[in-house]
Amino acid sequence: MSQTIIRLEQISKIYGEGNTEVRALSEVSLLVESGEYCSIMGPSGSGKSTVMNVIGCLDRPTAGRYYLDGVDVAGLNDTELAHIRNRKIGFVFQQFHLLPQLTALENVMLPMVYAGIPNGERQERSAEALSRVGLGNRLNNRPNQLSGGQQQRVAIARAIVNQPVLLLADEPTGALDSQTTKEVMAIFEELNASGITVVMVTHEPDVARLTHRIVWFRDGEVLHNNLAPEALGEVAVFS
Repeated sequence: MSQTIIRLEQISKIYGEGNTEVRALSEVSLLVESGEYCSIMGPSGSGKSTVMNVIGCLDRPTAGRYYLDGVDVAGLNDTELAHIRNRKIGFVFQQFHLLPQLTALENVMLPMVYAGIPNGERQERSAEALSRVGLGNRLNNRPNQLSGGQQQRVAIARAIVNQPVLLLADEPTGALDSQTTKEVMAIFEELNASGITVVMVTHEPDVARLTHRIVWFRDGEVLHNNLAPEALGEVAVFS
């Protein structure tokens, strides 16, 4: 029986008040089960980035409940949220956010430093994660010695090294050329096939079609909850 990793219940997010109030999310409900591979799409201002921030425990909802892997995170304090992010969520962003003075191995080790994992285990697990994304021969290279695609692979290795229940990717191919995009998306496919739950925000239809389910946002609401990739073109035209 599958386990629910993400459960959003009537989530709203409001910025400002009175005449300046902006309702970024309006009573959004969404389920993502363990092992899913889905993308979140929608036009600019649709709420997709806001919901990603809520799912990633980077922002708190104004109203509603959010359960991550069965844990009600709405009432957690900042320290507890930081612990949840470190242990349960791996993040991949459009910009790679690698520290330039550190090697690939050292960059991947960082989340485990914060988690208090002993140095020997950190090095072993980091080397394994880099090998998993095809960079086993680049452990000691610094970011400026790596291509953009290789830097994103390091970022993916860093995201999975703590063995999270959820991998969140926010426009992970936005800074990559078409060939490198295919290579990086193949890594996401392999990670998902191994059992990792992947949720990806993207504005690129060709990227979204490589996921297994599309959630389409408009005006802070879920317009389509379970859109098949092959139906994407029709929705993009008529929504």
